[in-house]
Amino acid sequence: MMEAWFIILVSLCLIFLIRALLSLLQPSTSSTKINNPIPPGPPHIPIITPITWITKSFSQIEPILKTLHAKYGPIVTLRIGSRPAIFIADRHLAHQALIQNGSIFSDRPKSLPTNKIISSDQHNISSAYYGSTWRVLRRNLAAEMLHPSRINSFSQTRKWVLEVLLNRLLSDSKSTDSVKVINHLQYAMFSLLVFMCFGQRVNDEKIKDIERVQRSLLLAFNRFNILNFWPMITKILFRKRWEQLLKLRSDQEEVLFPLIRARKEAKESGLCNDNNNPPAYVDTLLDLKLPDERHRNLDEGEIITLCSEFLNAGTDTTSTALQWIMANLVKYQHVQQRMVEEIGRVISASEGDRKVMKEVVSEEDLEKLPYLKAVILEALRRHPPGHFVLPHAVTDDVVFNGYLVPKEGSVNFMVAEIGWNPEVWEDPMVFKPERFLNEDGSVKAFDITGSKEIKMMPFGAGRRICPGYNLAMLHLEYFVANLVWNFDWKLPKGGDIDLSEKQEFTIVMKNPLLAHISPRI
Repeated sequence: MMEAWFIILVSLCLIFLIRALLSLLQPSTSSTKINNPIPPGPPHIPIITPITWITKSFSQIEPILKTLHAKYGPIVTLRIGSRPAIFIADRHLAHQALIQNGSIFSDRPKSLPTNKIISSDQHNISSAYYGSTWRVLRRNLAAEMLHPSRINSFSQTRKWVLEVLLNRLLSDSKSTDSVKVINHLQYAMFSLLVFMCFGQRVNDEKIKDIERVQRSLLLAFNRFNILNFWPMITKILFRKRWEQLLKLRSDQEEVLFPLIRARKEAKESGLCNDNNNPPAYVDTLLDLKLPDERHRNLDEGEIITLCSEFLNAGTDTTSTALQWIMANLVKYQHVQQRMVEEIGRVISASEGDRKVMKEVVSEEDLEKLPYLKAVILEALRRHPPGHFVLPHAVTDDVVFNGYLVPKEGSVNFMVAEIGWNPEVWEDPMVFKPERFLNEDGSVKAFDITGSKEIKMMPFGAGRRICPGYNLAMLHLEYFVANLVWNFDWKLPKGGDIDLSEKQEFTIVMKNPLLAHISPRI
């Protein structure tokens, strides 16, 4: 048995070595030969270096990148897998690439084999190539679900989800001194996005099923990175791991297919024509046609991929950002108290000689709460839910900042590092919402899209910016305001909160916030 494995490993090494040599001898496919070097980086050893990097997650690579940027400058290269991965940590270079040269840097890298399964061969908004299919998918989402009028049509749904969240927190706070907040936040955001996606309120059991299949794929995906390194071989050596990936996708389809088919039947029978029930995301996908593929409709697998993208994009990042905000409000009680006082001044109503406080902060009230907005902006700067945007790619080999950026590589932007730049932000690691306020207490004019200047980019920037950033800001403001107004948030006895980035509060928080909460009103 040991001899068989030795022969396999030696064979693999020879195969990888031959492949590396062939790739070096292969002529460039670019019409114009570029002699500039790729950006600097650590030494590259064929076979060994790609395997080393491909088995690491971005959270493991990030501290290494900080050291490399200090040594090589603001743009460095790692050989991840068989392709060069370029990392940019400078805000000026990010603006130059994403805004000034947006048409060149708005592509996506060719999908890896495992990603192809999850993304239906890149038929979703986040991973689609920069072209007509991507434009149709993004335009559909922006016009049909993220237009201000459509966002407003779900206000009653947000109010219902808020009521569920407050009741769950209240119930939990009565039974225990320390509430594990992330579970409730994820459930609330998931319930809201499921309704927006499928057009129906589903019971707790179904919510848990959807959340289970979505989270199982999300949490397990790093385990499948090794499968992308020469799939013809890994499908033999790691057969069970391939089967696990396919089983996770099959489980997802088994849970989401019935919801899509039920909505399709309701739509065809005219049961969705209800003015009190706005169109769901899946309704728009059932009507959509792809321009470059004989004007065909999306198949069920592609609809599942787009629904999954919609649920993940609006749930994990928002719930993670919410937990970061609440963690800071528990840590810094004076910030929480100032928010309570501001809300109290806005939502109080006079009845005769007495003032009456509303129990819920309405969406209309949010525009009158500048300190709330400053807190959320500061949390997004200090604790962006994702420390990297999704990898970009260039449409052709290009010279950028004196270096070659190859078409077959990826371009990555370090979101957290850009938002912590001491040249832009005084004491950047300090949580200080006041930096976003004018002297009169109003919110400073700040373009979070970075179109004129990038100072932070929690939603990305340029043509590939997260299309739902306005919806995300509304959800953060609405839920934070009501969480603060309805509960007094404090540390549990003997507890503490570590707000350092080593906790890796990105996507799934490893050290969830435990807070003592008690009703405020």
